[in-house]
Amino acid sequence: MCAIVGVFGNSDASRVAYYALFAMQHRGQEATGISTSDGKNITTVKKRGLVTDVFDEQALTKLKGHMAVGHNRYSTAGKASTWDAQPVYASYQLGEISVVHNGNLINKNEVRNSLIEQGAIFQSDMDTENIIHLIARSQKERLKDRIIEALDVIKGAYCLCIQSRTKMFAIRDRYGVRPFSLGRLENGGYIVSSETCAFDLVGATFVRDIKPGEMLIFEKGCDEYKSIQLFEPDPHICAFEYIYFARPDSDIEGKNVYAVRKEMGRALAREQKVDADLVIPVPDSGVSAALGYAEESGIPFEMGIVRNHYVGRTFIEPTQERRDMKVKLKLLPIRALLKGKKIVVIDDSIVRGTTAKRIIKILKEAGASEVHMRIASPTIEHPCKYGIDTPSYKELISANYSIEEIKDYVEADSLDFLSIDALKKSLGDDTKYSLVSFDGNYFIK
Repeated sequence: MCAIVGVFGNSDASRVAYYALFAMQHRGQEATGISTSDGKNITTVKKRGLVTDVFDEQALTKLKGHMAVGHNRYSTAGKASTWDAQPVYASYQLGEISVVHNGNLINKNEVRNSLIEQGAIFQSDMDTENIIHLIARSQKERLKDRIIEALDVIKGAYCLCIQSRTKMFAIRDRYGVRPFSLGRLENGGYIVSSETCAFDLVGATFVRDIKPGEMLIFEKGCDEYKSIQLFEPDPHICAFEYIYFARPDSDIEGKNVYAVRKEMGRALAREQKVDADLVIPVPDSGVSAALGYAEESGIPFEMGIVRNHYVGRTFIEPTQERRDMKVKLKLLPIRALLKGKKIVVIDDSIVRGTTAKRIIKILKEAGASEVHMRIASPTIEHPCKYGIDTPSYKELISANYSIEEIKDYVEADSLDFLSIDALKKSLGDDTKYSLVSFDGNYFIK
């Protein structure tokens, strides 16, 4: 779920990377980092915390060069420490290298143990460090070939930006699980980014999505990038990018996230009707789907819950205790609007069920006579291995209880979910999607 960015051929590369990471803060709040190169040396600044906390004017001034790679961390592999922040830097036979990575390598432990047996020493618990070691230990003469050799070893979902002192490589796995896009900066150079929402902030024009299985190579002195199709594409775009992760103003594979979420809400209204006075979204995750539900059902839409925007996203908090406290801090009901009303409350998903339970309690304590919950995605019954921190089967409420049992637990008057078929129709039938959280199809073996 992390955010990565790469900037090449721009005199203010570190600042462009900074603003891009700021635009993608929603993808990770644990740590952030940027590496730059001036053609001779790579400089890195990384630290735990938000983008605005880590990078002040002094830090950005230190990060000199025409190219930069950056990362916002949300841990799905590794620990919450500075050692596990990215970019991951190393000095090796061919010079210096800095890597940022979004996704999960499913053969991480197998590759790591093999490298340790060969004498490798690891400083972090991240799967990203496997890639550094594989590149460094390769006997190939060119970095490009070392990277390709490393990619033949690793398995999983990944987007990578790899920076040497003079080149930058952008790679997307053959399945295209995570989004990765290319843009052209108006004041010179290129940008690659996990989401297109970063392009608007930095003044970049969208060029295209990086293809699944593709490597882009940016080289000093070359105005155009090179493209190599490394692997036969087998697209499985993560449905959760559209459901929850991506910002509504981002476009993924030609589809606007906001528009897709509204269509999910319309589909939910067609499938799961309810007699209610108001449609209320869980802010901000349920707003787009709730608008679609209201339009399709004809029930008035109201922002019955006010969100305190100075509190971060609940799902990406690392502990349950902190998630519970953030729900209390960030969601406040409008009592005058809700009192005596039958409410249908819309959210994007239910993972553990604790947040849904708290929201329904908030609405009922505010005086709502009935609270019906509708979820604009199917039941999450399987953990994801490809870069989402969905918990184990034990923690996934839908893996252990029926919808009726979940309804009783969260104390809703009724509860229903979008079907998998309706989700597929909302996403469109022009490509395949990763629905592993819903159907358990672990397609990367």
